[in-house]
Amino acid sequence: MPKLYDSAPFMAAAVSTVAVLGGAYNAYQLYQKNKKNRLPLPEEWVHVGYLKQIYAYPIKSCAPFPLNQAECSSLGLKAGWLRDRILMIIDNEDNNLITARTYPEMLKIKTTFNKAIVTLKHPKMEPIDINLAEVILMKKLIHTNVWTSPVTAFDCGQEVNAWITKCLDIEDTSFTLVYYGHEKHRVIAGATAMWPNIYDRMKQSDTGAFCDEVNCHVLSEASLDDLNSRLKEVQVTDTHFRPNIVLSGGKPYDEDNWKFVKIGENIFQVIKPCIRCLFTTRDPETGIQNKNMEPLTTLKSYRLAKNSAELKIAGDSPLMGIHMALRSGPGGKVSVNEPFYVTY
Repeated sequence: MPKLYDSAPFMAAAVSTVAVLGGAYNAYQLYQKNKKNRLPLPEEWVHVGYLKQIYAYPIKSCAPFPLNQAECSSLGLKAGWLRDRILMIIDNEDNNLITARTYPEMLKIKTTFNKAIVTLKHPKMEPIDINLAEVILMKKLIHTNVWTSPVTAFDCGQEVNAWITKCLDIEDTSFTLVYYGHEKHRVIAGATAMWPNIYDRMKQSDTGAFCDEVNCHVLSEASLDDLNSRLKEVQVTDTHFRPNIVLSGGKPYDEDNWKFVKIGENIFQVIKPCIRCLFTTRDPETGIQNKNMEPLTTLKSYRLAKNSAELKIAGDSPLMGIHMALRSGPGGKVSVNEPFYVTY
């Protein structure tokens, strides 16, 4: 197995320790800074159901990583060095991100974590290891973007970049794996800068690392079951929609009416519905696109945006699931089978 962490082991270990402690301190400081401006949190709650699944997607647009428990942070869910959408693949021609919408082979790239060491796996490739602490030590920065929002990230190194390029196997095209080695949220800009004007609950600090919009995406199992009851030729799973949290209980699409969600001691504010795209039409295991563009086609028949402001963003793209952001302090845990509560 290729290894990218043979040099400077003691320095890497030191960086690893400092990064974890520094990240926790920075998250706490950010929380304290925003504490004065926080909105009042609800005190009365309605029990709706239970947390069924937790997923992180360490590499944006690649395979999910199931978790039994996760820590809530200002950048989204995490478990040690494993964080949601903390890595991203970019095209070397223009430094723009790529996704499985265009490169479905990405869905077969899986990850495992052992502290700062992340292992990338693919059915046709030998696994490769990266030490994220050493990636920070290399200090090779790349200016890229998440759609229209610019971001600076760390290049993960020539060897893993060659691995990604060979894995995706696109003629005359090479790729780079980048790491979001920062504790502060990404700034939204360009076309996405209009979101807080339309969704007034949204804050700049809700963006997270490399996620598209808001850093925690929730799917209702009841809504998924209702969708499957409407589909005639295919059934879909929660991973078609790439949620961070799957909640069971309640009525289909009742999440449209939620204002806050409480899991354990963690309180989240519902920010906006999730606008669905072509990604949902790809099988999450094989990457093969559904020939009838399901479930998107069926969703369009009954789940389009209704208010005029939202229509400016969503257009004819349907809504399924919600985005929510942490409003209590960072560091709390959420666990599978834990009850959840909401306000309306």
